Amino acid sequence: MKETKLWINGQWQNTKATYELKSPYSGEVIAKVAKASISDVEQAIEGAQEAFQTFKKTTAYDRAEILYKVVDIMRQRKAELAEILALEASKPISAGLTEIERTIATYQFAAEGAKQAKGEMVPMDAAPGAGDRIGWTKREPLGVISAIAPFNFPFNLVAHKLGPAFAVGNTVVLKPATQTPLSSIVMAEIFQQAGLPNGALQIITGSGGELSDTLVTHPLVKKVTFTGSGKVGLGIKEKVGLRKVTLELGSNAAVIVEPSTPIDKIISRCVGGAFNFAGQVCISLQRIYVHASIIDEFTKAFVAETEKLVVGDPLDTNTDVSAMINPKEVERIRQWIEEAKSQGAVVATGGTFTERTLTPTVMTNVTSDMKIVCQETFAPIVSIVSYETLDDAIRLVNESELGLNAGIYTNVLQDALCAADEIQAGAVIINDIPTFRVDNMPYGGVKMSGYGREGIKWAIEEMTDMKFITMKKLF
Repeated sequence: MKETKLWINGQWQNTKATYELKSPYSGEVIAKVAKASISDVEQAIEGAQEAFQTFKKTTAYDRAEILYKVVDIMRQRKAELAEILALEASKPISAGLTEIERTIATYQFAAEGAKQAKGEMVPMDAAPGAGDRIGWTKREPLGVISAIAPFNFPFNLVAHKLGPAFAVGNTVVLKPATQTPLSSIVMAEIFQQAGLPNGALQIITGSGGELSDTLVTHPLVKKVTFTGSGKVGLGIKEKVGLRKVTLELGSNAAVIVEPSTPIDKIISRCVGGAFNFAGQVCISLQRIYVHASIIDEFTKAFVAETEKLVVGDPLDTNTDVSAMINPKEVERIRQWIEEAKSQGAVVATGGTFTERTLTPTVMTNVTSDMKIVCQETFAPIVSIVSYETLDDAIRLVNESELGLNAGIYTNVLQDALCAADEIQAGAVIINDIPTFRVDNMPYGGVKMSGYGREGIKWAIEEMTDMKFITMKKLF
């Protein structure tokens, strides 16, 4: 059985306490994981601050080269890394390989971003009395960044924190999700092999509830980047003070299907958006608003496609959907489904539970006040709802207090532009599902989905300070 340690100042460090890491699919213990103390976190932060004094002086070229080497190493180890995802997160191996490919792309974008981070000239002579001056801005790294990552994309969402941070010379203390530490542990090895200076990356594993206060409030921490639940995110926001913070707090993603849509061309895509990784994706398709004139045809086709999905072992290449992250989450969504049924909702397909799995579930006859509709489910469940007019559909989409991504399928340009203007979300995806994301686009939410943006270019802006410099001509 694998035993892990903390990664502090370029060395593996033992802890007094450990915890057992269990497979979400089998329940078997797969590792004994180091459980950090507050003093461990303090040591990591102080070490990161010391490393920052040197790392901030490295060139953009040198930092880019480190990230390019990470890309090369990950390409050589793709199968191994995908297997880690299957073991610790129960992510089907095919989906795991897709995540590794995306992670590689994210670090590639970060390497390129290291060379593109720049300031700009300011036309001082445009102001009265300043014609004898020149002025310019530059971007400077912040220092130590605390990164708190979720379980659902433990390679790629970590990359969206580490990549831009290192691109501009910050150092990072990383706290991976309790359920998915192995992916971060292997990234420590990869970054060391790639030549990242000791101390620039510190990895702390253990309880978020016990460690987060120190990660968020330590005086040497200059920024917090967090992906996770709204409750935890709001708690972090209350504690960060004047530090910079990026919060990605989830969503309740919806798509509108207009009557002009060729149903046969979108069904497979919609089913994948709803059920990939058992729906445990912040922008998983949770609500589908279908025009009344085509809802019967759409629902029939959607149910038929859903019933083709294979639920099983994440290491089996035939598996489409595997276990949810833990039995507690399975029980939560079971209760939500039973509550919805008691309120009149109908299970069109699925709804079969084991201790660790839920078969992909399609709900109809739902109302907006049901938990499966108005809250983030984070489970393999989707609701199909009828609408009469586009205004009605947009209103239903906007009823959610969350707003990360939303989508619309339509062949009517005016309707597409109307939805883009009126839907309250960080991104509107036209003619695709809201689950769409590539790793060089801005990504972040509005309303209760948090604030700040990921995507390398925008993350670099949030992980640096702007400094303005002006010089007066003396002669």
